[in-house]
Amino acid sequence: MALADDHRFGASAPLTLGVEEELLLLDAELDLAARAEETIDRLSGEWREHVSTELFATQIELKTGVCTDTPAAAAELEGARAAVRQAGATLLGAGLHPTYTGQSELVDKPRYAVVKQDLAGLIDEPPCGLHVHVGMPDPETATAVANALRYHLPLLAALCANSPFRAGEDSGMASARAAVVRAYPRFEMPPEFDDYAEFLRVADQLVLAAGVDDYTYLWWDVRPHPRLGTVEMRGMDVQPTVAANVAVAALVQALAAKELERPSPGGLAREALEESYFQAGRHGLEAEILIPGGETVPARELGRRVLEEAAPHAVAGADSLVPLEQILRAGNGAEEQRRLQRERGFDGLLAELVARTAARSADPPAEEA
Repeated sequence: MALADDHRFGASAPLTLGVEEELLLLDAELDLAARAEETIDRLSGEWREHVSTELFATQIELKTGVCTDTPAAAAELEGARAAVRQAGATLLGAGLHPTYTGQSELVDKPRYAVVKQDLAGLIDEPPCGLHVHVGMPDPETATAVANALRYHLPLLAALCANSPFRAGEDSGMASARAAVVRAYPRFEMPPEFDDYAEFLRVADQLVLAAGVDDYTYLWWDVRPHPRLGTVEMRGMDVQPTVAANVAVAALVQALAAKELERPSPGGLAREALEESYFQAGRHGLEAEILIPGGETVPARELGRRVLEEAAPHAVAGADSLVPLEQILRAGNGAEEQRRLQRERGFDGLLAELVARTAARSADPPAEEA
């Protein structure tokens, strides 16, 4: 129970927001480049707190501070991307590099040594996710909201699926990243916890069993985060644009706000949720997702229902969810990647992904092929 009195829930106003986007670093040929630490060393002082290394030297994490809403988060992520580009980096926003083959170099830090030891020879390519933090007022509320947000993981995975290709081949998955990270230890949907005390008990036991330092090595797809005083959603592919990433954050924030006001009924077994989660990673917006009550609903239809339900609770207003409505109409990243690859080949796909990752929100949209 080491965390019982060591938390920051309530340290900031409820529903504050933090967004983290993992992005790939590329060289002039648009292959992966192991330049994370070199890039960070070149950053100006004000942006260093917004950029950090991740497990692989070929990826970088951009993160906001504590924000009240998504416009503030978008401004910080846009600034961080610009700073990284000014430091000479080329960025790509996708769950996996579409054509990379080989074994990517790891960052030499003690935190990552245990991951390397656990994964042995299985660790080869950097998966890039989107993480969203929402501030919680107290530990029990955080536990209840984390339990409820588990039910939205399949839909969020379907909306965000953005990695159909792996090693230059169509994986058959909408999110091959989801399949890659399932090989990692402790990357999974967590159980439902009766209360915060049970979360602590399970976390403490798992930390001991894994031989790791603390609960931050429990990479559940949604989890209470006592050190930050948040609930963290982690189960989504990163998107190329800041606008899409913060729209996902706006939805997570709105769903958490709805739970604070009007808790949802539960009733689905973890195993059933896991199966819908797999189906979303496999089929994206074509998946059928199980909802409480025993009904399976096409992901697109469920998305429309959830956006309608979430809109009144969107902290920055319903317009903050518009990019997700566009995804439901036009298709997710996996569908778009497949279209681009058919029309332009892998070189054209990579060039377009890089262009979209470099575009600022105020820029005009990329011209369609």
